Amino acid sequence: MNSATPEQAPATCAPPVLEGHVELAIGGMTCASCAARVEKKLNRMEGVAATVNYATEKARVAYDTGTVAVADLVATVERTGYTAAGPAGPAPDDTPAGQPAAASEPDTLRQRLTVCAVLAAPVILLSMVPALQFDNWQWLSLTLAAPVVVWGALPFHRAAWTNLRHGAATMDTLVSVGTLAAFGWSLWALFLGGAGMPGMRHGFSLTAGRADGAATVYLEVAAGVTVFLLLGRWLEARSKRQAGAALRALMHLGAKDVTVLRGGREARIAVRELGVGDRFVVRPGEKVATDGTVVEGTSAVDASMLTGESVPVDVGPGDPVTGATVNAGGRIVVEATRVGADTQLARMARLVEDAQNGKAQVQRLADRVSAVFVPVVLLIALGTLVGWLLATDDVTAAFTAAVAVLIIACPCALGLATPTALMVGTGRGAQLGILIRGPEVLESTRRVDTVVLDKTGTVTTGRMALTDVLPAAGTDRALLLRLAGALEDASEHPIARAVAAAAAEAENGAGLPAVSDFANVPGLGVQGTVEGRRVLVGQEKFLADRAVELPRDLADAKAAVEASGRTAVTVAWDGEARGVLAVADTVKATSAEAVRRLRALGLTPVLLTGDNHAVARAVAAEVGIDAADVHAGVRPEDKAAMITRLRAAGRTVAMVGDGVNDAAALATADLGLAMGTGTDAAIEAGDLTLVRGDLRAAADAIRLARRTLATIKGNLFWAFGYNVAALPLAAAGLLNPMIAGFAMAFSSVFVVTNSLRLRTFT
Repeated sequence: MNSATPEQAPATCAPPVLEGHVELAIGGMTCASCAARVEKKLNRMEGVAATVNYATEKARVAYDTGTVAVADLVATVERTGYTAAGPAGPAPDDTPAGQPAAASEPDTLRQRLTVCAVLAAPVILLSMVPALQFDNWQWLSLTLAAPVVVWGALPFHRAAWTNLRHGAATMDTLVSVGTLAAFGWSLWALFLGGAGMPGMRHGFSLTAGRADGAATVYLEVAAGVTVFLLLGRWLEARSKRQAGAALRALMHLGAKDVTVLRGGREARIAVRELGVGDRFVVRPGEKVATDGTVVEGTSAVDASMLTGESVPVDVGPGDPVTGATVNAGGRIVVEATRVGADTQLARMARLVEDAQNGKAQVQRLADRVSAVFVPVVLLIALGTLVGWLLATDDVTAAFTAAVAVLIIACPCALGLATPTALMVGTGRGAQLGILIRGPEVLESTRRVDTVVLDKTGTVTTGRMALTDVLPAAGTDRALLLRLAGALEDASEHPIARAVAAAAAEAENGAGLPAVSDFANVPGLGVQGTVEGRRVLVGQEKFLADRAVELPRDLADAKAAVEASGRTAVTVAWDGEARGVLAVADTVKATSAEAVRRLRALGLTPVLLTGDNHAVARAVAAEVGIDAADVHAGVRPEDKAAMITRLRAAGRTVAMVGDGVNDAAALATADLGLAMGTGTDAAIEAGDLTLVRGDLRAAADAIRLARRTLATIKGNLFWAFGYNVAALPLAAAGLLNPMIAGFAMAFSSVFVVTNSLRLRTFT
């Protein structure tokens, strides 16, 4: 309990506002404990909050611009023993910014690995198979093993020395100490002991056994462990690159140049020179250069690379198009509405990168373990050496067990468990049109039990459409639709546009008849003369005010239409009521299947809408939502309050919406899923963004998030379990150091490979 008054509270209690944000590329990290060390040093700076990701080799830093500069951050990292690079300029076309080294690292490691493997193979064979051991075989082994230990393991030795100068111990410390100890023992035995005598023979054991230390060499351990660790490092680097492939592909989706219209002439320019308001040409097979609106021509646009939706979408004048989509049809002219970092593609890449650089809560536990793990292992190795000497007085067995402890305990898998799964999961999501904002979102999806669906634009199309034409007795249906459609075509009301569009489609290109004496009565209806008939279209009151009454059959039809939640439009001409038109915001064809998928995930769907109860119940019945889970007549400002009430009732709530009025509800929910076809406010408020306007993507997003979280937990279980089980075995002398090196390398490869399975998610 704090009894201090506001006057007593010192101003310095308030944390500084960290308005500066920067992403640093960190070089020289070789394991999770390196990342933990850099993160710890940065966070010790006043006015700095940093997160360092080993897999992406980046540090995301928020800092107080009044007291800290980017140069200070870089200097801190360099004093810690690593390199740091600030924000890069425009990257070359084939290399994302900040990742120049990633492309060459696997190739460099492969060359080093190949040379070392060729040299180490004879050493391992000679040491393990006594039948191959000729006179002075040990000296040939030394000749072959020396380059492997000195040059092949140089990255480990260099990193260990750098960390030692900064008073730190990392995975490289364990590897360097272990391999150099094995090599140093061998040199002593060869030059000062009896191992260098012609005719010396010794076998290979999986465990630490008694032997004459002066006649025992560990060249196969020093060379073999180096090769196994280089193999693990190479596979890890290659797999990390594969894990980030989806993001790199996303970054390179956009067009490089564009044909722009200026002064009535076409000119080819770089996309980066395009400005808002510029008009550009997109020919069949070309990519749309940037987000814009079609102003001329019609075509079909393939957006599969952004949304995962394989069916091209027809577009014409007035329709929006997204940059990086492919024009699969005719020539169109587009007016740019967003360029550069504001485009949907750029925002998608930014969201995915943000998610990949974040850390889930489970990863923070792994980071804390990694930070203290290496010093603890060094103590365990020393304890193992002393314990074996005291218990057995056998120097050879004690040394073998201690080296095995050093090599088996490297915590690489801990550092890779979360970020690799996160990289692959978020990258695969981007390919499917699902953007995961951050790792904490994954943990939210596991707990969600209720999903609230906004109706308009989410469950329904958000556009009015004609659903039924009900003529009076003796009235021709086609004539009713043609006359009503012709009159409504002169109006801009959404209901009028729906009737006119349906009528125009029914005419099969013949065109609607002309209208004269047109008049619009706001909120009631329209009137005019069509083909010599005086036509009225609108509400029943509109007709009644003009002395036109509905006969019994049309009154019943109108009541049935309204009872089903649709809007009834009455039509009359020449003083008589001629029919009723039913108009509604139609349910998306995929919404019912989406609701079934959400239920299959154990979620209870709830419909939330500002429409009346009749409309809401009709939509709910069509898609399979229980009447008890329908909340109608909810004002925009009350949607967030409804989410709060559901949470207060003990539910963990996900919200799916697309409008400005959904933004507060999306932010209030435990998990917000924003339809990418909606407004910027909704997308910014959501935790997950569904790029395509298909509700089935909501179920896919939750499945992917849960699968990614399960993969992370599986990785961490393996990584923790491996170290917990392997350390006692090594300390007990049950593991040969070379076998320990293979097992350590395999643990990292297993974690990364397990994460890569997410690439097959469908």
